[in-house]
Amino acid sequence: METVQTKIKGLLVIQPKVFQDDRGYFFEPYNKNGLAKLGIHDDFSQDNQSMSQKGVLRGLHFQNPPFAQSKLVRVIKGAVWDVAVDIRKNSPTYGEYYGLELNETNKTILYIPVGFAHGFKTLEDNTIFLYKCSALYNKESEDSIFWNDPDIGIPWDIKDPILSDKDKNAKLLKDFQSKF
Repeated sequence: METVQTKIKGLLVIQPKVFQDDRGYFFEPYNKNGLAKLGIHDDFSQDNQSMSQKGVLRGLHFQNPPFAQSKLVRVIKGAVWDVAVDIRKNSPTYGEYYGLELNETNKTILYIPVGFAHGFKTLEDNTIFLYKCSALYNKESEDSIFWNDPDIGIPWDIKDPILSDKDKNAKLLKDFQSKF
């Protein structure tokens, strides 16, 4: 595995070693010992998988403490533009985002530590997205920041995304009181 530290401390881009030949490919998207060598010691306890059509936008989601989650996210099929926003109140990069394309070809994985809101926009129909989470889902602790918050300024490059009611009614960063 190769990693790149993004401009936001703790947020890592992971490129697994892929073995490819005429039969197809093989790689390890998760290896506890390999991640520990990278400084990732989370105890991942739940996998979530979603399938979305092109133009769906999910996010910016997170769970508050004590059920906060770190995540390893990747695309199994299709492509997304994936974004993480720093919501750690004492961080020098509070309110800043990092975005990149995750797709079935590049097999890139994004490690999102606790204290980030996360979202993505699907770029292809029938995109399958996998989230490996360090805490179990807890409905009472879930929260979200408005996907198109002008103070964050994420260039989603989409006019009318397909959104859930929760995402349509999320709060703005300026109205958010971080628990991180």
